[in-house]
Amino acid sequence: MLRYAVIFFIVALIAGALGFGGIAGAAAGIAKIVFYIFLVLLLFSLVSNLLKKA
Repeated sequence: MLRYAVIFFIVALIAGALGFGGIAGAAAGIAKIVFYIFLVLLLFSLVSNLLKKA
């Protein structure tokens, strides 16, 4: 998931540099959403592993 967030972020940077503002904004929004999903799943995984070992 983090890989997809980075890919969308790079697409947003390239689109922004080339002047495609709408595409850059959409790609940045998608990257932000995917990154937050990644963080939630990471925290869930860490908590569940800690509870298993306890």
